[in-house]
Amino acid sequence: MSAEAALRELVCTLARSLFDRGLTGGSTGNISARTPDGGLLVSPTGASFGRLDPARLSRFDEGGRLIGGDPPTKEMPLHSAFYDTRSSAGAVVHLHSCHAVALSLLAEVNPDDFLPPLTPYAIMKLGRVKLLPFFLPGDPSMGAAVRGLAGRRAAVMLANHGPVVAGRDVEAACNAIEELEDTARLALLTRGMKPRALTPDQVRAVVDRFDVEWDA
Repeated sequence: MSAEAALRELVCTLARSLFDRGLTGGSTGNISARTPDGGLLVSPTGASFGRLDPARLSRFDEGGRLIGGDPPTKEMPLHSAFYDTRSSAGAVVHLHSCHAVALSLLAEVNPDDFLPPLTPYAIMKLGRVKLLPFFLPGDPSMGAAVRGLAGRRAAVMLANHGPVVAGRDVEAACNAIEELEDTARLALLTRGMKPRALTPDQVRAVVDRFDVEWDA
């Protein structure tokens, strides 16, 4: 099996896993991964994560031209913005995961630091998560908002919509977005209970120990 064929299978396997565990439903969410030749594989528009076909993934060449597969997700400007501003990005995942969306609806959430520091793992995998304002689905302004961050964030939360995470590869991106959802769920479960979050010194220790992008 070629490297690209293996990547196609992996993208579909991971997407199916996210779907089967209720992290994005129906035909929501989209996923992309960098191919060995510098192109992209992207989930098609209107496709369900539970039923992606490896042979029908949208295929872009390294110049950004669609050269095969079905028409891509309408959120391509969002994906392109991460690839263009983060040289380390090898994959981008966008979900409509319930707890992350619910947390984005709360007025008290800090837009510059969406997730509270409840465990070390979201810090390690995501760094700071930026809460972006509401945009209509498919609005190219979402990509412009990500570009405005100039590569300083690996993850954003689209208010009333869903999280978007870039990772070094598709497995890392999926693992990180799951951590985002789990941390949002913890935040909601402990809301109003005065949970013992990590202290600033503890956060700094995690950041320093695991070389996390944090201060930008």
